[in-house]
Order: sequence, then structure tokens, then C-alpha cells
Amino acid sequence: MVLNRRIRVVTVILVSAVCSGLLGCAGYHVGNQFLYRCDIRTVHVEMIESNTYRRFLGVRLTEAIVKQIELNTPLTITEPALADSFVQGRLIQVNKSVLAENFSDEPRVLEIDFRLELKWVDRAGVPLMQRQLLRISRDTAFIPEGGQSMSTAQKELIERIAREFVGQMETPW
Repeated sequence: MVLNRRIRVVTVILVSAVCSGLLGCAGYHVGNQFLYRCDIRTVHVEMIESNTYRRFLGVRLTEAIVKQIELNTPLTITEPALADSFVQGRLIQVNKSVLAENFSDEPRVLEIDFRLELKWVDRAGVPLMQRQLLRISRDTAFIPEGGQSMSTAQKELIERIAREFVGQMETPW
């Protein structure tokens, strides 16, 4: 009699724990497909326009954004005729400045700064991000004597901008 009662108590506890665990997680989802809009499946990333005299920065930014979208979102990159949405952008300004010099006025620490505008719109031109036009201004320092170059600094900056933009494509909580 006591053994039957203990078995019933243990059974009730196990069943209630399983039920509460299942019901408690009913609103949660696993995976990145739930972080992005469910009505948008495809995207076309247009070539980033560049108003600067630095060669191929628009191409490199476009490639980095495409790579981040492919890696971190459930969206498919496609051609313009088949796309549900479009990523458009313009590189406005690139600055290089000296942060530190030695006693001979030779630059030792330099900084590169990108200013650009990016937006994600649907076929009708309606913005799909919480912020309609994303204005990004990012900079990074590099030290030529330490083996860093303008190219490595640009690569780091381009990757950071692409990650930030794809992060902004997520739906708000």
C-alpha cells in the first residue's frame, strides 16, 4: 500500500515536471529562422555605390554583406527579378588620419573611417528594418610598424560593418 502510494506520487511529480517543461517553452523557438521576417525569403544585394576615390571598396562591402547574409540568416541571395527584397547602399566618405606621431613627425598610429548609408527594402520600396536608413560611421586604428596595413584595417572595418548591418536586419523583439 505504501509502495503504491510512493509510485503514484513519483509518477505525478514526473508527469507534472514534463508538462510544465513543455508548456513553459511553448513561446520559444530554436534557430535563426525565427529572428528574421517570415514573409521575406529572398534578397538581392545591389552593388554598394562608392562616392570615394578608393578602388573596389563598394565591391568589397557588397561581398561582405552577401557573405554575412548567407552565413547568419535563412535568406537566399538571388537575382533582382526573383527577389522579395533588396539591400541598397552608398559609401559616402572614407577618411584616413594620423592619431600618433614620433618626434620626427612620422605617423605611427593611423585611423581609417568609413561613413555609409544602407537600407533594406521590399519590392515596393517599403523599409524592412526598424531603422529605415542605417547610417554607419565606424573607424579603426592600425599601426604600420606592427605589421598592419591600410588593407588589413579596411578588411576589419568592412567585416564589422557587414555584421552590424545583418544584425539590424533581425526583427525587433
